Amino acid sequence: MSAPAPSPLAIVDTGTVERSEEVLTDGALAFVAELHRRFTPRRDELLARRKERRAEIARTGTLDFLPETAAIRSGDWRVAPAPPALEDRRVEITGPTDRKMTINALNSGARVWLADFEDASSPTWENVVLGQLNLIDAYERRIDFTSPEGKSYALGPDSELATVVMRPRGWHLDERHLTADGRPVPGALVDFGLYFFHNARRLLERGLGPYFYLPKTESHLEARLWNDVFVFAQEYLGIPRGTVRATVLIETITAAYEMEEILHELRDHASGLNAGRWDYLFSIVKNFRDAGPAFVLPDRNAVTMTAPFMRAYTELLVRTCHKRGAHAIGGMAAFIPSRRDPEVNATALEKVKADKDREAADGFDGSWVAHPDLVPVARASFDAVLGERPHQKDRLREDVHVTADQLLDVASTGAHPTAQGLRNAVQVGTRYIEAWLRGLGAVAIFDLMEDAATAEISRSQIWQWVNNRVVLDTGDTVDAALVRKVAAEELASVREEVGEEAFAAGRWQQAHDLLLQVALDEEYVDFLTLPAYEQLG
Repeated sequence: MSAPAPSPLAIVDTGTVERSEEVLTDGALAFVAELHRRFTPRRDELLARRKERRAEIARTGTLDFLPETAAIRSGDWRVAPAPPALEDRRVEITGPTDRKMTINALNSGARVWLADFEDASSPTWENVVLGQLNLIDAYERRIDFTSPEGKSYALGPDSELATVVMRPRGWHLDERHLTADGRPVPGALVDFGLYFFHNARRLLERGLGPYFYLPKTESHLEARLWNDVFVFAQEYLGIPRGTVRATVLIETITAAYEMEEILHELRDHASGLNAGRWDYLFSIVKNFRDAGPAFVLPDRNAVTMTAPFMRAYTELLVRTCHKRGAHAIGGMAAFIPSRRDPEVNATALEKVKADKDREAADGFDGSWVAHPDLVPVARASFDAVLGERPHQKDRLREDVHVTADQLLDVASTGAHPTAQGLRNAVQVGTRYIEAWLRGLGAVAIFDLMEDAATAEISRSQIWQWVNNRVVLDTGDTVDAALVRKVAAEELASVREEVGEEAFAAGRWQQAHDLLLQVALDEEYVDFLTLPAYEQLG
């Protein structure tokens, strides 16, 4: 490959990020610039199409499988075989790419680490650049970390390290620190481009490959765009087509109706689908927010994976994946083991075990955890079903027959919004946004590891309850005044909890104000991270 031409990208107002020159090389920036030139116009068209589809849902109040792609659903095709490193995915750990997490995740005993530049990462420029650097250092085995308390962290033997599957940002997010002709480059292309350019060959030399999780996909046309990005990137670097492997998160309601089409678009590069809980519920609220009481979700914690409409979604995912030779990966166990309360631990671990037992019994090939201490729990559930087999793709689940209506049967939850649910949404939303504005994307809140999806469902439910004038179990009607009252009480509670000095040093008032903005404004903003990014330091 000839030397790259000077990049048309401008690096904007970044401050000093140590060793950034190792990531932002001329070659890497030229590659990102070419991705931007070729693919951003199509990205823009697809974002416009999202709005058109949302308008159609608002008009009809329903969704259905696409008649124009029926031949794909009835056709005889399969995705490419999984590479050896992705054959066994029985336990996957998720987390951001800070230096400590990189080491701990790789050493966790999980088969896969979802190295997250998306919902578990607050996209400060420092996080974007140093996250890339940490992965390069990990592959080169020159990464270590010493905590302020003096505890040292280092990588274990190569044979015991998790396989990295990197998650770039969704199509809707821009990266304001890299611009071309005055407009920002999509964050997805920045994250993918820097990682692929620096690591594709490095990984191939180690018998691995550039593997990705694709978030927030809303249609097979968006999957087609990703596939075209992969084809171009492989040609650009001169590596074999099909080297890339992608797992798509089915975490939007529209994507749930296009699972087969998504796999078909990516069939040379696809390795599986994943069931993501909070973003999926967030997507239902977002798309059906004005469709009336039948689509009002109860407290988020009351919507379990055993709810009929969630069962329909997950069982359809397993059937679709195994029919097409792809892995089906289950949802997150977000519990963080407590060092102070063994009773809380015991109860929570039983729930985690039951959840992973259910997934393994349903035919999933693996599942997610948020903490290394949960790896053995999830592994035991899948070991009991898989034994020495790497997966259970032979279980075709031909007993599953899911209708379009079943995927939208929200009323089947049988639960109703409560005053405690409203308070929890305010509490979690405020605490998460405050941390995000300080540059933290994975945040421990009430013994759970939360990410941006948690804040999205929290603020979306508040918006939905207000706009549907939901009556709580206390008899109170949810309106803006009640939400402001609860938010003010919670802000005062935080001030008392953390103390005046820590409160003043944090971003608490800003987080409170932003939560109320995205939860109470008449116009529903598609993603809270869009206005939040404008306030990110």
